[in-house]
Amino acid sequence: MQFLLPTDPLGEESRAAAIETDVEGELTRIFTAENLAALALQTGRAKDKARLLQFVELGALDSDRFEAILKRHGLLEQWGQFERQFLGS
Repeated sequence: MQFLLPTDPLGEESRAAAIETDVEGELTRIFTAENLAALALQTGRAKDKARLLQFVELGALDSDRFEAILKRHGLLEQWGQFERQFLGS
């Protein structure tokens, strides 16, 4: 489990789009896979790139939703670089 505080528009959007779920009797808000992946891409650390690659390899992302998030937050160029570097696209 990781706690993330929104510090920018992507973080705020991620918080707003979070899904409420029960975790061991506690109501918890969980970021969507697409928002977590966008945050990982934006952060760009090695561990975040590894996490993003896991999302892609598991097929955990809705590509339309993910690309819309990337577009809204100016991350399409970073995504293209990630694809070229790690996905051979």
